[in-house]
Amino acid sequence: MGPRMIESRPAPDQLKVRLDRVERNALIAAAIGLVLVIIGSVVNLNQAFQSYLFSYLFWLGITLGCLVWLLIHGVTGGRWGDSIHPLLEASAFVVLLMAILFIPLLFGLNHLYLWAQPAAVASDALLQHKAPYLNVPFFILRAIFYFVVWAGTILLLNRWWRQLEQQPSLELAERLRRFSGIGLALYGLTITFGAIDWLMSLNPDWFSSVFGILIASSQTCAALAFIIAVVAFLGQIPPFAQLVNEGRVMDLGSLLLTAVIFWIYIAFVQFFIIWSGNLPEEVVWYLQRFNGGWSWVAVAVLFLHAIIPFFLLLSNDLKRDRRRLAWVALMILVADLLYLFWIVEPVFSAQHFTVHWLDIVMPIFVGGLWIAAFSWRLRRKVPAQTVEAVEAAG
Repeated sequence: MGPRMIESRPAPDQLKVRLDRVERNALIAAAIGLVLVIIGSVVNLNQAFQSYLFSYLFWLGITLGCLVWLLIHGVTGGRWGDSIHPLLEASAFVVLLMAILFIPLLFGLNHLYLWAQPAAVASDALLQHKAPYLNVPFFILRAIFYFVVWAGTILLLNRWWRQLEQQPSLELAERLRRFSGIGLALYGLTITFGAIDWLMSLNPDWFSSVFGILIASSQTCAALAFIIAVVAFLGQIPPFAQLVNEGRVMDLGSLLLTAVIFWIYIAFVQFFIIWSGNLPEEVVWYLQRFNGGWSWVAVAVLFLHAIIPFFLLLSNDLKRDRRRLAWVALMILVADLLYLFWIVEPVFSAQHFTVHWLDIVMPIFVGGLWIAAFSWRLRRKVPAQTVEAVEAAG
């Protein structure tokens, strides 16, 4: 079944006022964060790039995860997607900002990656062997390709959705459905190589065939958790109050449970394959992240991202309550940030667990910009409303 045909309606003033307030507060947080980031960069530039990497990838993950759910809705249709379509679209549009925010990372490649350090490459035969792929110019070209694909996908989706709203057509709906399927395939390809480039190559001597899928599952899980949190925040304001009823909230809770289970499965598969193989070049990745106190972060991620959400989301009563469901979603978001912190930071501090104050400030700085852009976009295109959704809510 293809995507539903949506009729746009103007944004209610109450919603605009709240989004204005969110945007203003987010920009204030980003401005304060920027000052602290500049100070931290002067004091410890290496740490600034490390903190920026996992913070940036966390917010990029929400952006791309929302794009995935938008594409899934384009393929499958369904009222669950009608109710949150504007939220998904506003989140996915932030990829244009994230493309700009990727630029600072280019100035820190030699601070983050061994393969970007000529001296390290000259003394390591493995890095020399991988140099045709792991080199700065090719890294930048690949990143440009990823962002062109992601930005092009959301721009085309938005254009065709808008045309479908204005002139409903079965032919256009079918074209949108087919394009959404292609978009999902392109996302799978680009995020696999993006995960290799930006995270796996932090340990250039390590490889996992499911790492890209693991990062993709993490992104889709975090994105849905973010959308659920926003639904709880805006759920009492028209037209969300009519669109996101108890049934739609339960649908979102069930989808979140599915996303959590899939992340657990992929994370376990990667760990089990490496543990059972017991090859030195593979187990070193986990040893680096299980020693020196880092195991406590792994335990926190396990409970906050997997065990606790899994058992809580088994409750239908909880999944019908948007506020209680939002607390579970926020838990998963915190766990996802911890997860990326656990992937990145042990590379630079394997001997002992440490948290720098930039590890706290940087997610706030990037998040302030992200939320401001999200609020701005959502204010421009507030929930389109379908007759079917309103009837269901009534």
